[in-house]
Amino acid sequence: MISTLVVSCTKSTTKSETTENPDGSVTTTTTTVSQNGVDVIDTAKIAEAKDNAKAKVDEAGNKIDDAAQKAKEKIDATADKAKNDLHKAGQDIKTEANKVGKDAKEAAAKGASKVEDAAKKLKEDLNVSLRKVPQKITA
Repeated sequence: MISTLVVSCTKSTTKSETTENPDGSVTTTTTTVSQNGVDVIDTAKIAEAKDNAKAKVDEAGNKIDDAAQKAKEKIDATADKAKNDLHKAGQDIKTEANKVGKDAKEAAAKGASKVEDAAKKLKEDLNVSLRKVPQKITA
């Protein structure tokens, strides 16, 4: 916003001169010079100042726009990086969870196999023991 204030004023200068006449009387002469202030305003300078102010305002606006665009680009880049980092972390967690699940299944399978082997061995041992025990003869 540019505002201009023009004040119309008059500059007055008063000069008094006192002289003594040959007959001994005194004469006072007063001179007043007036100058109108509006007559000295240069409209070309006002227009130039107005244009300079407008150019500076435009330049400041462009700098603000540029700074805002750069900030937006940095925010977008940071958001994209955070999104990618979170996605990668999620994938890593999923991969590790799958490994743990697979390891648990393998451990359970090995445990079940050992239980089956032990049960077979126990059954064989019982069969062998039963063959050694005399059978009752029923008459």
